[in-house]
Amino acid sequence: MKVAEIAHFTEDVATMRAFYAGLLGTDPVAESPGMVIFAVGETRVFIHATYTPGEGELPPEDHTALAVADVDATCDRLASEGLTVELPPRDYYWGRSAYLRDPDGNLIELIQASEAAG
Repeated sequence: MKVAEIAHFTEDVATMRAFYAGLLGTDPVAESPGMVIFAVGETRVFIHATYTPGEGELPPEDHTALAVADVDATCDRLASEGLTVELPPRDYYWGRSAYLRDPDGNLIELIQASEAAG
């Protein structure tokens, strides 16, 4: 596994953009209304506008995404070790991902490594 992304949700994307641009000393690699993406080596820092999720949408929660070779196999292994996968593997517009929580309730995304490179 490797860290693919760190995602932060905010009410003020512009202020977060300015902060991370100064902190990282670089401009974003991508921007759109409500989202900014910075590259830190192979890891992406995503800044997203907070939203109210609709039925079946992911919650707008800060999370860390870990790239794995095979999301389905990784989830099967973790489940066999007693971990609970909160949202099982599914195809999203960015690739195949699954979600679980650490013991403190923090959201962890597992993303298929080939999709994480994009």
